[in-house]
Amino acid sequence: MINFRAKLILSLFILIAAVLAALGIWLGQMFKSYYLATINDRLERETSLLAGAVEDWGGTEAINPVVLDKWSEQMDTRLSVADNNGDLLYDSGGTDEEENAVHRDIAHRISETLNEKNYQTSLMRKMDVQYHWTPILTKTGEQEGYVIVSMRVDALDEIYGQIWAILLTSLGLSLLLIILIGTKITTRYVKPIESAAMVAIELAKGNYRARTYETPPDEMGMLSTSINILARNLQEMMQAQEVHQNRLTTLIENIESGLLLIDDRGYIVMANRSFKKMYSTGRIIKKRYYEVITQEDVIKIVEDVFMTEKNVRRQIKMTFDLEEKDIEVSGAPIIGTNDEWKGILVVYHDITEIKHLEQMRKDFVANVSHELKTPITSIKGFSETLLDGALNDPDAAKMFLEIIWKESGRMERLVADLLDLSKIEQKGLTLNLTAVPLKKLLSEVIVTLESRLEAKDIALQMNVSDHLVIQGDEYRLKQVFVNLITNAILYTPKGGQIFVDASESDQVVDVKVSDTGIGIEKAELPRIFERFYRVDKARSRDSGGTGLGLAIVKHIMEAHHGKINVESKLNEGTTFTVSFIKNLRNDFTKD
Repeated sequence: MINFRAKLILSLFILIAAVLAALGIWLGQMFKSYYLATINDRLERETSLLAGAVEDWGGTEAINPVVLDKWSEQMDTRLSVADNNGDLLYDSGGTDEEENAVHRDIAHRISETLNEKNYQTSLMRKMDVQYHWTPILTKTGEQEGYVIVSMRVDALDEIYGQIWAILLTSLGLSLLLIILIGTKITTRYVKPIESAAMVAIELAKGNYRARTYETPPDEMGMLSTSINILARNLQEMMQAQEVHQNRLTTLIENIESGLLLIDDRGYIVMANRSFKKMYSTGRIIKKRYYEVITQEDVIKIVEDVFMTEKNVRRQIKMTFDLEEKDIEVSGAPIIGTNDEWKGILVVYHDITEIKHLEQMRKDFVANVSHELKTPITSIKGFSETLLDGALNDPDAAKMFLEIIWKESGRMERLVADLLDLSKIEQKGLTLNLTAVPLKKLLSEVIVTLESRLEAKDIALQMNVSDHLVIQGDEYRLKQVFVNLITNAILYTPKGGQIFVDASESDQVVDVKVSDTGIGIEKAELPRIFERFYRVDKARSRDSGGTGLGLAIVKHIMEAHHGKINVESKLNEGTTFTVSFIKNLRNDFTKD
């Protein structure tokens, strides 16, 4: 594509070339007319003089060839004398036979038309030769022949060549002048326009950093300055939009809820990371919503929003990766300006944890109410019995008071565990870290539980090396092992066995507490660390358990940066494994 600068120079060149060509043609025709008229006038005079000289000599019979040859040479013309029949009586021509034959033919044609007056002054041009003739008269006025004068006009072609050479030279000089002037013009006017055009193209492509050269303050300078101001404004707007877009994209991509944007034709135009995790089906964008969404309930929500143009919210159960979750799906129409329908926004909000916490709260309230109701009812009932007269029976009064003492102790333990758990969860747990010999700690715990072991005839075997030492809070570590071994005793039948084993690696000490008890079903394993959750509710309540032990153990292990795992088989036994980090910071606290 020819640029503006080349078009301008080419246009000027074509214009000047056309003017010079027209001037050359006009000058050539004008010079030709003038030259031929001059030649014609000269030949006319010369033929008249020659005819008069021949008549003075006495006619055609008295012509003097020597004189005529001299005259022909001096006038630089070809002189011929012919009779009335056109036959040449004298000719000063050359030796070219072809040219002589043409000359003789012309002489005969002149003789045939000589009597016609309209041909007497005519000019005939053959082979670049101009002819003129005049009759020769006798003294009596009769015609006895005619004089023919011819002259070559080759000089006309030479003059034409000179004219065109001058014009071509002028055209070349004009071209140089055009290039010089055009360069200045383009530098002054065209270059800023080209620069502005290139910047405009770059702006259209999205390159808002492009700038044009600002010329001195005139029309071109105003144009360049305006384009640069526009480019800067667009760049600032784009930067602000990019910042806004990045923030929005970051927010959308990192939000926990799944987001899905559907256009007015039902095609998915946007889906965030959380939604893609739910539906790992490859490409999602530009597909129909029902090709991606597999749940009929969700499809029904989208269809309801399309039909009613109102917000729709429902809670449904969905299965992702073989795990059932409670999802709250919200569909909202997107209405633009002038009530223009844009599409639908679908939000997937995972409320599984909320449902779980809500159920735990309900269970907690129910369990606390139940745990307190039983001892309170017992205390109240036996107190009323004593007040009604049972105090007079020493044996009955003693039995009732023992029951009241037992139930009040149970209430005391429950309240103490609740306070302890509340302190751990809400206020934070501060650890007094010391080096604790593991075997000594476990021995002290076992001593406190010997009565329970003997009551159920359970054998406890401990396999712990003397050199094993862990970093931790001794009082809290005793709580951990008391609760674990107590649970093992509680859920192990009479005559069973309990094993306490310890091992170490480079950075971790593992302690396993295993039993040969009733075991735990696989479905119940995720819930055993919940407050008041019991595998065998009747047995744990009869033993005086509060149902808070494992919850406390879990929080203490987290405070020690440790881990607790459980493995169990129904009717075969359960193994709890607690893992401690050997080296903890002395100022470590759990917030």
